[in-house]
Amino acid sequence: MKENSMLREAARSQLKGSWLPAAGVTFIYCVFSSVSSILFGIGLVIIGGPLILGYYGYFIRKIRGEPAGATNLFDGFSLFGQSFLLFLLQDIFVLLWTMLFIIPGIVKGLSYSMAFFILRDNPSISALDAINASKKMMYGHRAKLFGLYLSFIGWDLLGILTLGIGYLWLMPYTTLSLANFYEDLKQNGQAATEPANPPPALR
Repeated sequence: MKENSMLREAARSQLKGSWLPAAGVTFIYCVFSSVSSILFGIGLVIIGGPLILGYYGYFIRKIRGEPAGATNLFDGFSLFGQSFLLFLLQDIFVLLWTMLFIIPGIVKGLSYSMAFFILRDNPSISALDAINASKKMMYGHRAKLFGLYLSFIGWDLLGILTLGIGYLWLMPYTTLSLANFYEDLKQNGQAATEPANPPPALR
């Protein structure tokens, strides 16, 4: 597999000339997430899954050289039921493991990290199967992904110092790096499910 530094370098290359549009999509994503949480209380639980699926899909499009625009952020609503349930199950499982101890919660969070990518590429899969497929896909690679997350600590500090504005650029950078991590796993024979053509809204 590629080194984490290579995954980050690939993300920067893929964002070259499109940092601002990616930041714009991230801004829209954050606005919808925040507003749904503030106005509707549990609104984020309801639309969080479709939003994440669309957000991840936007960056998968960029990796694969496909047209990507702000409207793709809402593509995840075409799989509303599965993405909603996936978001809910992930949160419940991670919370339960975290209640046992923090470290198991972190480990499980890493294990489930590919689930939304898997759902996007396999739209007929169930939420629970996507989680199990992610666990299989991430077996032996959790430490590597944890290291990738740690490599963004400096950017996190910059985001804090800019009162959160810097996260509009950090989130695309980290998410695209994560998408590259997923693609690298697939290309190295770690795909946990048979590939399937996504519906038109998710292509």
